[in-house]
Amino acid sequence: MARATTVTVNLDNVLHNYRLAKSMAPEQKAVAVVKANAYGHGAVAVAKKLAPEADAFAVACIEEAVELREAGIEGQPILLLEGFFTADELDYISANNLWTGVHNQRQLNDIKNAQLSQPITVLLKMDSGMHRLGFAPEEYAAVYHELKALPQVKDVILMSHFTSADDMSSPMTQKQIEVFDAATRELDADVSIANSAATLMHADARRNWQRPGIMLYGSSPFTDNPEIDRQLKPAMTLTSEVIAIHDLEPGEAIGYSGTWVCEKPTRVGTIAVGYADGYPRQAVNGTPVIVNGQRTKIIGRVSMDMLTVDLTDIDANLGSTVELWGENLLANEVAPCCGTISYTLFSCITARVHRKYIG
Repeated sequence: MARATTVTVNLDNVLHNYRLAKSMAPEQKAVAVVKANAYGHGAVAVAKKLAPEADAFAVACIEEAVELREAGIEGQPILLLEGFFTADELDYISANNLWTGVHNQRQLNDIKNAQLSQPITVLLKMDSGMHRLGFAPEEYAAVYHELKALPQVKDVILMSHFTSADDMSSPMTQKQIEVFDAATRELDADVSIANSAATLMHADARRNWQRPGIMLYGSSPFTDNPEIDRQLKPAMTLTSEVIAIHDLEPGEAIGYSGTWVCEKPTRVGTIAVGYADGYPRQAVNGTPVIVNGQRTKIIGRVSMDMLTVDLTDIDANLGSTVELWGENLLANEVAPCCGTISYTLFSCITARVHRKYIG
C-alpha cells in the first residue's frame, strides 16, 4: 500500500452494537439497516458479520438488495425501505424473499396487478408526521385491509418513521406514537416504528421489529448523551499520516486563501487526506484530530488531497499516524465542526481510500 489514508472497519464492534439494539427489547426482533453501503462501512462485509444473528436486513432500494443476495446473504429477509420503484421489480422481490415498503397508491396498484411466483411481505408506511412517505392516518386502515385481502400478499407489517426521536426535549415522538396507535388500534399486525434513537431511548416505540441504523456503526444519534456513547463502540476509524512538516513564523498564512495566519511560531504538519477522500472541505479551523496519540487541531483550509494541522508542542514526525475520527475521536465530535452529522462523514468516504476489515 502506498498512500496511507485508510478506513478500518471493526466488524466485532458492529456486532456488539447490533446486540445492544437487540438487548433493548430482547423478546422482539431487529432489522439491521445496511443501506448506503452500510453507511459507508461496506454492506457485504457488515451483513456477512451479522448474518448468524440478524433477524433481517434493510436497504434503500433493490440494487442494494441484489448486491447482498449475490454475495450469499440468503438466510434473512431484506427490506426495501423505500419499496419498489418500478413494477418489474416485484418478480425479483417475490423470488428472493425481499420485503417491500409500500407508501403510495401506485405501488399498491402494481401489487394488485402482479403475477407473482409466491406472495410477498409488505411493510405498510404511515405518514405519522414526517411528511416524506406514507399513507395518511385516516386512510391507513383501509389500505391495510386492501393489502391483506390480496393473494399476492403474504403478510403486512405496520411501519412509520420518527422525525425527532433524537431530541428528547421534543414532544413530536410521543405525538407520532399517539397518531400511529390511534390509526392502527383495530389492526392485528406486527409493528416497526423504532429507529436507532427510539430503540435506545423510547421504550414505548420498541415494538415487534426495531430498525437500528446509525447505532450499528457506533455513532450515537444523540448530540449529548455520554451514557449512550459509552455503550456504543465506533466501527469506523479513518487514519492517514504526516507527510510534511514546516516551521512557520508569526504572520505566515497556511493553505488556500490563507484562512489561518500564525500568531506565534508554529509547527505545521501536512496530512495525506482531503475532500477527494471524503473528509469535509467545510471543516473549520480548530476541528480536532489525533496525531501520534495526541490531540491537536486542523489549521488552514482542507484541500482536495491534503489538510494541515498544528504540531506545535506535539511529538510527531514524518510518518506519524493521524486519526481523523474513530475509536479515539468520535465522529460525533468532528461532524459539528464540519457543519454536518456522522452519517455524512461515514457515507461520503470515497473509493480511493484503502479499506481494511478487522474482527
